[in-house]
Amino acid sequence: MVNEQRAQHGCGPLTVDPHIQRAAQAHSDDMAARDYYEHNTPEGVDPGTRMTNAGFSWSSWAENIFKSPKDPATALKGWMESPGHRANILNCSYKSTGVGVNLSSNGPWWTQDFGTHS
Repeated sequence: MVNEQRAQHGCGPLTVDPHIQRAAQAHSDDMAARDYYEHNTPEGVDPGTRMTNAGFSWSSWAENIFKSPKDPATALKGWMESPGHRANILNCSYKSTGVGVNLSSNGPWWTQDFGTHS
């Protein structure tokens, strides 16, 4: 669905990178387990650091998070209606992505990370 939006706006498709996928899933799981909703962990670890720690060497990155959408279409719709999140999705310089979803009852918790290799 994200790649469909990107294609409609002249961007190439994102490819799923297993390192970014791991970072995104870990962040969704952590937010659910510790019940916080932020890009940075309570200890101050930011998305770029999480992607680095997961093995992705980046030159640029971005992150979208969302709490409560029950399905991917609703999450994407909300992100596309938010200027900052939309800009991340439609940034043609990003080439790789990973999505993490935690379906805990206090969520669901969605994380989509974007990156460009260094």
